[in-house]
Amino acid sequence: MDPKEPIGSIPLFRELPDRQRRALASLVVDKPYKRGETVFSEGDEGSGFYVIISGRVKIFKFSPDGKEQILHIFGPGDPIGEAAMFAGKPFPANAAALEESRLFFFSRIEFMRLIKQDPTLAMNMLAVLSQRLQRFAALIEDLSLKEVPGRLAAYLLYLSAQRPAKETLQFDISMKQLSSLLGTIPETLSRIVTRMNKAGLIRSEGFRRIRIMDPASLKELASGKRRLD
Repeated sequence: MDPKEPIGSIPLFRELPDRQRRALASLVVDKPYKRGETVFSEGDEGSGFYVIISGRVKIFKFSPDGKEQILHIFGPGDPIGEAAMFAGKPFPANAAALEESRLFFFSRIEFMRLIKQDPTLAMNMLAVLSQRLQRFAALIEDLSLKEVPGRLAAYLLYLSAQRPAKETLQFDISMKQLSSLLGTIPETLSRIVTRMNKAGLIRSEGFRRIRIMDPASLKELASGKRRLD
């Protein structure tokens, strides 16, 4: 597929004028990844950044005892590694494909050269990156300071906001992976999903399909104003 075709659909570049999108398309290195394949490892040189065109990528670190802790899961349209690239520093975590994926890679050298030639490119991207940073900061606070039911509620609301056209949230990750992301264990998460079902907050069709039934109460649970019975 011609890389120029999906450039305009990437949120980070959507508001850019055609000339800037054409310039970016000329830098694209189109990279396919198999399920489980490493995109980059913690400590690798931040030689560029990636944008996910299809598939999903997990960002994770390892604890001293070797336990994997998922920090985030990104999907189509999401950039990854851009902070390390702009800072000129190594990647602070690992990234691996959760499924067969297609990523666009933008070399730091070529990208910075393009910005020097056209500084408005950076300004046009800054607003999108700032909004993304604000959303992530709020999500990190939700996932680190709340009890597990509040974490799950906050994460469901976050996913719902990312996919407003979809009534049912579909999970492409396992219960174990989501538990890692939320800082809990699968058994605890399974019990909480069951309790949310009984309380009428959600309707789950197995674990992988969850429909939010009572967003107002879910927001109260996420904010700590409500406890899950």
